[in-house]
Amino acid sequence: MAEQTDAAEFTTLQSLMWPEAGVCTERDLFVRVHGKAGPAEAGGLRFFEDSRAEFNTWFNLFNAGTWQRHCGLQSLYLLLQGRGRFAVTVILARPEHSWDRLDRIVELDDGPVRLDLGALLPPPGGKGVMFFELQAIGTEAELADAAWQTADAPRRQPQLALAVTTFKREAAVARTAERFCAFRETSWMKDRVELIITDNGQSVELPPRDGVTVIANENLGGAGGFTRGLLEARARGASHCLFMDDDASIHMQSLERTWMLLAFAEDAATAVAGAMISEQHRWAVWENGARFFTRCQPQHMGCDLRDFWQMADMEWEVSGAAPEGLYGGWWYFAFPVAQAEHLAFPFFVRGDDVSFSMVNRFNIVRLNGVVSYQESFTDKESPQTWYLDLRSHMAHHLSLPQLEVGARGVLKIALWFFQRNLPRMHYDTLAAINLAVEDVMQGPEFFDRNADMAQRRAEIKALTGAEAWQELTPETSLPPVRHHPPAAWRRHLMKLSLNGLLLPGFARFGRKITLEAQNRGHLGHVWGAAEITCLNAERTKFYTVRHSKSAAWRELKRFAANARAFLKAYDQLAAAYRSRYGSLTSEAYWQDKLGLGAGQARPAAEAERPAAE
Repeated sequence: MAEQTDAAEFTTLQSLMWPEAGVCTERDLFVRVHGKAGPAEAGGLRFFEDSRAEFNTWFNLFNAGTWQRHCGLQSLYLLLQGRGRFAVTVILARPEHSWDRLDRIVELDDGPVRLDLGALLPPPGGKGVMFFELQAIGTEAELADAAWQTADAPRRQPQLALAVTTFKREAAVARTAERFCAFRETSWMKDRVELIITDNGQSVELPPRDGVTVIANENLGGAGGFTRGLLEARARGASHCLFMDDDASIHMQSLERTWMLLAFAEDAATAVAGAMISEQHRWAVWENGARFFTRCQPQHMGCDLRDFWQMADMEWEVSGAAPEGLYGGWWYFAFPVAQAEHLAFPFFVRGDDVSFSMVNRFNIVRLNGVVSYQESFTDKESPQTWYLDLRSHMAHHLSLPQLEVGARGVLKIALWFFQRNLPRMHYDTLAAINLAVEDVMQGPEFFDRNADMAQRRAEIKALTGAEAWQELTPETSLPPVRHHPPAAWRRHLMKLSLNGLLLPGFARFGRKITLEAQNRGHLGHVWGAAEITCLNAERTKFYTVRHSKSAAWRELKRFAANARAFLKAYDQLAAAYRSRYGSLTSEAYWQDKLGLGAGQARPAAEAERPAAE
């Protein structure tokens, strides 16, 4: 790993990342190798005669457009370290422009070489990504490391507190602490970063470690856990806080890149939102930031990071002005503590990150290579997640004036949730959706009374029957897998019948199908089916739902009654949510809710639960 500065006047903004076992080993996301080249024993890349490497990859390009827009760099250099002789090409790739390049022959046996790239820097507001290529000259050479550097001075020295919330995931959080400590010990960030673990399950026991604090906390979900971490960060004098998942499935160098962007940013309100990638396909973006208006809209979903042009298009776009309603997911969100005037709304989970981003008006930046790998969101989908998502969606629009869409606009959100599940025969989920509408209509006090979600979690678990996952055994007989939607004319006919709901005896003649995880949520695949078996991503679990007119009409009538009541109560509800939002996201509210004493933070020494010896 490169030092922060290898000479007093130069600062490393971004050093190389390499494939990492247990995190991501998709090599073409880091380096594209041609010819005889491979990993060196001491790290880096070893070249043999005529071999070549391209670093036009998502993890190792330098998004000059992003850095110029937010930091206004005056200088940029590429530092190369290793041995042997190389032909080096540095390229600035701009959309709809000819590419600019710099070609040099470098000899690394005499020491590191630093190339001045000032002539390639685009102006602030301009778009462009930089990358370099190496061609070995001779029989053997080695690249030990490379770094994008600047001679500019940083505008601030962030003190970064990582806030992790965990609940009964002792092994995962222990691995995170271990990886963090190993990183911190060798990083130039050592004195500028610490880890705060909020233990909602009060079950984590870790050996004492420098830079790691474990805090026992009541289980108030992600909203309460991350808020507790933020309050602790404030009490410790941190300038920036990073919300991160307890399994911390990130490349730890993401922390260095984040710190540097925050240090050089011209706007003190700058925050960094990490991308998210599914563990199932570590080359495909799940989202690189998301927008919210009536529903969550992941940005750049499906971008194949192995494909240069798809990846470059994404990077050119994220270096421009942020889209309206952009927010950062709390799997990786770093922000200035002083800018967080509002704390989380007591959603328990789901939706707290949306409103936190939108009301605090951060300048949200997305950086290449800053990403968290997550379990498949498809597998996580359940009646409870649909319930939590819908009530937060409705509460956002009721609470925040900038999201005003009127009574019918908010009701359309609930209707969209309902319509997504009716033809899929997910009647447990339909019941949870109705419950969400009813709970939202109780007003903001409902969220205060149910900040721990204990009662609702138990009730939703009790109503989840058909949609509960079961273990898939070799003896389990499954219907045929449907890989593609039926013909268009069949789909249209089935839509007219609400997928058999208006057809007598449909349960007897409708198809029986199996849907793999990637197609579980696609409506196009369900038309004409009266029985659907859903598989998880690993094909180890399944559940089966079946056509039921009685269940469908029961939830339809309930939804219609809820819709009438919501339209009638909308004005009163919106006024209540907007008048209470400020108090429910205040520090005084959370100090009291977390038992820290009204209006004051508990000293750090009192807040800690000592790690087990």
